[in-house]
Amino acid sequence: MTPQLTIEQLAVLMKGAGITVDPKDMGSRPETPFETYGLDSLGLLGIVGELENKYGRPLPPEADRCKTPREFLDLVNNSLMAGA
Repeated sequence: MTPQLTIEQLAVLMKGAGITVDPKDMGSRPETPFETYGLDSLGLLGIVGELENKYGRPLPPEADRCKTPREFLDLVNNSLMAGA
């Protein structure tokens, strides 16, 4: 089965970066920019690194430049499916 990153998992990763987000809220507004939640580019870079370690493969270089949860989830999940 191909791994898929969910909005709930992203919320947990963001919590690890010090940002508490309600996954239901983020899921209902996936186009809201990460900066609105308080997640900066350094925090997103940390999340990318954590996912690369978890899945044992690099994510696309543009992953840490995604602006919204939807953009990030689409990119990460497409990358995971391509590498499966």
